[in-house]
Amino acid sequence: MNVLWFIFRLILREQRKALLRGAALSFAVLVMGAALLGVSGWFITGAAAAGLLGMGAVFDVFRPSAAIRFLALGRTVARYGERMLTHDATLRALETLRLRVLRTVLAAPFTQLARLRGPQALARLTADIDALDGISLRLVLPLVAAIATQALAFALLWWLVSLPLALFSLIGWLGGTALVLASAARQSVPLSRKAEAAMQALRARMIDMIRSRDTLAAYGRLRDQAEFAQAAQNRQSGLRRALDRVERRTGAAQSVLATLMAGGALWIGAVSVTHGPMAPAIAALGFFTTLALAETVAPLRRAIAELGRMSEAARRVRRTLAVPPAAQAGRSASVDTLSIRDICIARPGTKTAIVSGLTFSIKPGETLALTGPSGCGKSTVLQAIAGLVPVLEGTIELGALPVQDWQEQALRNAVTYLPQRSALMAGTVRDALLLAQPEATDADLWAVLDAVALAAVIRPRGGLEMVLGPRGEGLSGGEARRLTLARAALRRPALLLLDEPTEGLDDATADKVLAGLRAFLPDAMIIMASHHPREAATADRTLSLL
Repeated sequence: MNVLWFIFRLILREQRKALLRGAALSFAVLVMGAALLGVSGWFITGAAAAGLLGMGAVFDVFRPSAAIRFLALGRTVARYGERMLTHDATLRALETLRLRVLRTVLAAPFTQLARLRGPQALARLTADIDALDGISLRLVLPLVAAIATQALAFALLWWLVSLPLALFSLIGWLGGTALVLASAARQSVPLSRKAEAAMQALRARMIDMIRSRDTLAAYGRLRDQAEFAQAAQNRQSGLRRALDRVERRTGAAQSVLATLMAGGALWIGAVSVTHGPMAPAIAALGFFTTLALAETVAPLRRAIAELGRMSEAARRVRRTLAVPPAAQAGRSASVDTLSIRDICIARPGTKTAIVSGLTFSIKPGETLALTGPSGCGKSTVLQAIAGLVPVLEGTIELGALPVQDWQEQALRNAVTYLPQRSALMAGTVRDALLLAQPEATDADLWAVLDAVALAAVIRPRGGLEMVLGPRGEGLSGGEARRLTLARAALRRPALLLLDEPTEGLDDATADKVLAGLRAFLPDAMIIMASHHPREAATADRTLSLL
C-alpha cells in the first residue's frame, strides 16, 4: 500500500484542486443518494400513516417532495461534475507522471539506460502508467468518500433515529465490507498480477512476431510464433475470467451484506417502534438510509480486482523514479585536443578491467583507428570518451577539462557517439536527419547525404521525402548505416566517435564514405573502433588494444 500512496501523492501534487473538488462532489453524490432514499422512505411512510389517521389533508407534501426532487437532480449534477473533474485531473496528472518517468529514464546513467532498449521496455512503461489511473479513480477517492459518508450517516442516524441503529450501520457496513474485500483481495491480488504478466508476455510475443515476421516466414516459423503468442493470449484470457469470477463473487457477497444490513435495520426499527416512542416514519428513515449506504462500498470491488496490477505498476514506476540521474557537471571548454592518460576501464556493470594503461592524444583534423579483436574493449573506450561509462583509473581530458567535469549539454554538443547498432524510426529521410539538427536546411541535408554516398541512392526514390518504415525499412543494411552516419555528421561535432562505421559496406563504398566524412568534417577529431583494414588504412594513426 505504500507504493500506491506514493503514486497518489504524486497525482495529488499535480492536480490538488481538481481532485479535492472531485472528492467533495463524490462525497456529495453519496450523501445525496442516502438522503434521497431515506427522505423518500420517511415521506411515503409518513404520508401513509397520516392517511390512516385521517390527517392526510393537513400533511405537508410539498416540502418533502421538493427536497426529493432537489436531491435527485443534485445527485445527477454532482455525479456528472465528479466524473468530469476526477477523470480530467487523473489523466492530466498521469500525463505529467509519464513525462517525469521518461525524463528520469533519459537522465539515467548509460549502463541503466542500455537495459531499457526495445519496444517491450516502452510498452512496459506505457502499460504501467495506464494502470495507475485506478489508484485515484477507483481506490483512494471512493474509499475516502465512503468513510466520510459513513461517518456523517452515523452522526445523522444517531441524531434523527437512535444510537443503536447508528452503531449497527457504521460497524456493519465498515466491518462487513472490510471482511468481504479482504477475502476478495487474497484471491484477486495474485490473479491480477499474473494476468498483467500474461498481458505483457502477449505484447512481447506479438511485438517479436511483427518485427521478425519476414525472417520467421522465410524459415517457416511464423505459424510457430503465432501459436506461441496465442498460448499467451489463452493464459491471459483464462486469468481474466478467473479474476472476473472473483469480482462477481465479491459483488454477490456485497449484496448479501446489504440484505443483512437492511434486515438488521428493519428489525431494530420495528423493535423501537413496538417498544419505544419512535414513529414508524422515523424507523423507515433509518431503514432506507442504511439500505442506501450500500452505494458507498459497491465501487470498491473494482479497485480490489485491480489491486495487484496497480501495486506492481506502482512499484515499477517508483523504482524507475528512484534511479539517480547521471552526474551533471557545470562547465565547458574549447575543444582543441583530446588527451587520455593511463586509463583503466571495466566493462559496464563489472569491476574487471578490460583496458588498462591506455594513453594517447588526438588533435583537430586527425583520425585515429582503434584496432583489436572482438571483446578487447574498443567500444568501451569510445563510451568512456563520450562520458557514458566511468574510468577506474587515469584521466580523459577534452580540451582543458576532464570529461566528467563537462556540463552535459555542452558535452553532447561537442561529442557525437555512433554505436554499432543505431536506431531509425518510421518517417521520412528528412525526419531522420532533422533529429540531429532541427535547424538544418535542405542544402545541408543533401550535402551530408553526398558525403556518405547516399544522395544518389535516395534521390530517385523520393529524395528527402522518401518514406522509411519502422527501423528504417525500405533501406538496405548498408544504406541504413550510411543514413545514421549522415545523421551523426550533421551535428558537426568537434569529436566524432564511430563504432564499426562501415559495417555492411563494400570496400569501394566504404572508401567513399570515409573520405566524404573527413571532407564534410575537416576539423573534427575522429576516432573509429575498427575491425576492417580499410578503415585503419584511411586513419592518420592506428592504436591496437591487444
